[in-house]
Amino acid sequence: MNPDRSRTAYQESAAGLARRAHGALRGPPGTAQVAPHLDIAPDPRAPQAAHPLLGADTFAPVVLAGAPLHHEDAQAIALAFSALPPARDVALPPPAGPEGPWLMAWRDWGTVTLLTVLTGGDGMRLTAPRPAHPADDAPADDAAGWAEWSVRMGQLATLALPGLDGPVHDAARRSPLALARGATRAVLRRDYPTAARIARWLAWLRSDGVRLPLDAAPLVEHIGLLAGGDRLALDTAISRRLIAM
Repeated sequence: MNPDRSRTAYQESAAGLARRAHGALRGPPGTAQVAPHLDIAPDPRAPQAAHPLLGADTFAPVVLAGAPLHHEDAQAIALAFSALPPARDVALPPPAGPEGPWLMAWRDWGTVTLLTVLTGGDGMRLTAPRPAHPADDAPADDAAGWAEWSVRMGQLATLALPGLDGPVHDAARRSPLALARGATRAVLRRDYPTAARIARWLAWLRSDGVRLPLDAAPLVEHIGLLAGGDRLALDTAISRRLIAM
């Protein structure tokens, strides 16, 4: 398969996984969602490569809606990680290291951490080292740099789920105003995917009991009304669930 067709297959597979997770999040607890997606894919490599893009959001129906984690799904996720294992070395944050591998390392850490918690380990023996994160990364309320920082936090939005906590979450707790500014800026720029991802952190902070400089609920509804796409629909649905908590 040529690179362009492979990229399209991975994107379509990632959209399909997001659609399945969204359906499971909205509906009653049902059947396995990841394993069937692996079975029907024309190219079996596509779901395995696309799964890291969805990351811990695979478990959103479990941690937010009480859906069961089916054994078939857990095995399918473990299979995806065996095909594309996380890096063994601790990823350094930019500018000390490249941004792409660092972001992927955080997504892998979130997925493996939640899978381990939800299965009790269950003999899967998956590991993903937690990447390095600068302690002073979050900007102060009156400091510059909030725009770039909020976009990067949006790229880590798959970590904004119950059951995960760490330096990224601490950074969010320290800078709710920067996140509110970032989400508002993205809406004004009509960059709704970025707005939805940053708004997830605001929804997570609200569920965590942090006082916010704006009401996250109407912001999330506004984003959901004006934007489309499977990935964005899932982000918005997760934010709604977090707000309801």
